[in-house]
Amino acid sequence: MKKNVLSLAALTASVFIIGTAEYLIAGMLPQVAENLRVSEATAGQAVTAYALGVVIGGPLVAMATSRMPRKGLALAMVLMFAVGSALCAFAGSYEMLLVGRVVSALSHAAFLAIAVVMATTLVPAEKVGTAIAAVASGFTVATLLGVPLGAMLGQAAGWRAPFLALTVLALLATVLLAVVLPRRDAPSTRIRDELYVVTRKPVLLAVATAAVAFAGVTVVFTYIAPLLTRVAHFSPATVSGLLLAYGAGSLVGNIAAGRLTDRSMSTTVRGVLGGLTGVLALIPFAVVWQPTAVLAVLLLGLLGTAIIAPLQAMILHHAGKAPTFAVAVNVGALNLGAAAGSIGGGLILAAGAVRWTGLVGAALSLIGLALTYLILPRGRRQSGLTEPEDQLVTAAA
Repeated sequence: MKKNVLSLAALTASVFIIGTAEYLIAGMLPQVAENLRVSEATAGQAVTAYALGVVIGGPLVAMATSRMPRKGLALAMVLMFAVGSALCAFAGSYEMLLVGRVVSALSHAAFLAIAVVMATTLVPAEKVGTAIAAVASGFTVATLLGVPLGAMLGQAAGWRAPFLALTVLALLATVLLAVVLPRRDAPSTRIRDELYVVTRKPVLLAVATAAVAFAGVTVVFTYIAPLLTRVAHFSPATVSGLLLAYGAGSLVGNIAAGRLTDRSMSTTVRGVLGGLTGVLALIPFAVVWQPTAVLAVLLLGLLGTAIIAPLQAMILHHAGKAPTFAVAVNVGALNLGAAAGSIGGGLILAAGAVRWTGLVGAALSLIGLALTYLILPRGRRQSGLTEPEDQLVTAAA
């Protein structure tokens, strides 16, 4: 039991490192843009490049490695991430920065899929939702600590310093995983089985929900620094502090969502998406006054990443005995949503209307909420991953 806890903690720590890289540039757009001589909107597309790398590379890597032992694959993915971070740290041009981002991203979806599936084998069946939330909390802690601390380090020592730090941390994480992760036999499922799962209607709808909902979050979050400085008139240092507050809300929301998912997956998914729609719709009006702007940031943090655990649980609920590729595709969907959101937010920023990104985000979140009624019909209670009819992932471990 103690070793299982250590393994879960190591997976979460590794996800924290990778999660920090994903949105690190969002807190350093002015510095990156100035140093590499591009506009802030262009610099923001480094988030898009990362997201597209995950969307394209994640499922391909998952398919190519579907029969490989999970521990060795996890180590290889973290090492690949370290290489990408090093390329970012020493990038002499915007184009080289994009290359480094894509290399890092290629390991992202595959590693997260491995981490989620391995985490569900380390806990009892009734705690699967909590285990997913534990792994996902690596991303929320990345938002809580990694992104704002990385932004602060970037302001103090240059934007390259955080990427160098991530390189070192990834190498250390590789050593830790090598020591504590249990060995698992290579999966016996065939590529055909994995492909069949993701063509099922409930899985496709769940993936679409993930993409649309996360686009609603990232259309605002990717450009939250310009929003808070230009509209709410906060200083850059204060924005770093608000990102810390955003992360605090994310951590609380993610943990709560994981526990609620164990009780009722459908209620949790819909409750989070409904609340998120309301918060996003209010942001354009809240940011004109600093106290309400702070409250909006906190609420967005509370709900923005709380969608991850129940949406991953929804995927696993329908994935049966072939979960890895389905989870990788879902991670890709989340990042496709992030790419679409960052592109949309960039267009809105370039048009001088950054204040109104929240309305676009609310519309996308509302679409995601509507899709859940096609996957989880009203009146049918689904509690976490404990229902037997779908041959849940815990039975396949």
